[in-house]
Amino acid sequence: MNEFELIHRLTRNLPTNAAVVTGPGDDCAVLDCGAPDRWLLFKTDAVVQDIHFTRDTPPEKVGRKALARCLSDVAAMAGVPTAAVVTLGLPRAFQLRPVEQIYAGMNRLARAHTVAIVGGETTTHPDRVLISVALVGWVEKNRVVRRSGARVGDALFVTGTLGGSLAGKHLDFEPRLAEARWLAEHFAVHAMIDLSDGLAGDLRHLLRASGVGAELLKTAIPISRAARERHRAGSGAEASGDSSPRPVEGKSPWLAALTDGEDFELLFTVPSKAAVPLLDAWRQQFPKLRLSCIGKITAGNTVIVRDKHGSQSLPEGGYAHFA
Repeated sequence: MNEFELIHRLTRNLPTNAAVVTGPGDDCAVLDCGAPDRWLLFKTDAVVQDIHFTRDTPPEKVGRKALARCLSDVAAMAGVPTAAVVTLGLPRAFQLRPVEQIYAGMNRLARAHTVAIVGGETTTHPDRVLISVALVGWVEKNRVVRRSGARVGDALFVTGTLGGSLAGKHLDFEPRLAEARWLAEHFAVHAMIDLSDGLAGDLRHLLRASGVGAELLKTAIPISRAARERHRAGSGAEASGDSSPRPVEGKSPWLAALTDGEDFELLFTVPSKAAVPLLDAWRQQFPKLRLSCIGKITAGNTVIVRDKHGSQSLPEGGYAHFA
């Protein structure tokens, strides 16, 4: 059973009430807490040693990543984060200094985004560090963006570059909060998701929620320098003189961009007529951050990738927790 089959089984009979606007299946839960013009956003996420970081990862970066993952989900709803609580699981023989550094990393990122850390819980873990963050925020009722709003004919965009996140980006990424707020204010964003499991997997989540398909242009997918460098490092050309490519872990840069995961960029759709104005405005507003139109939304439920040789189905893949 994979992660998403498990999630489906666990969430299909959950209790609900009148406050729930959007429940399981999106980047955040959306709740009605009585405010006339805002929804409450609620999110939780966890990082586990030897899964999301290694034992030699600098503790400040571990703490930063734990909070940043939740902030990225709030960004995907075009929301504003406000407060967090933190659950910390530690081995009994923990050292104080690294724990303080974990909190220093969280605190620094929280202050940068005016997020209060208002409490939490500590417990023991048999052999590793676990950090779980629960985050609340808000979004205007007329600006909330869900996964489920993509429409046939929409242009499909992604921020930044993709692939190779294990080279460092998965620890240092900047949640796209400002970019998402700007998008929702100036354009009709129909659907949005943050890329945590990889483009191939997360695009399918968005399409499934919206009941549509997609057509991608292979050459438009923005591949990161880290993914290309990993591919070159794995080719063996420098060591052996052999020019035939042998990518690290068998992945081409393109496949790495699709399936490595932990990019934490925004994938979103807008009406096709807004595509050119969006690109022009984006270059003015965010000149240092790449924005790419990678395809369009289509009818049906297939995902096709086109290049000069023809078309193929989008490869399956993405980060798998239970692989």
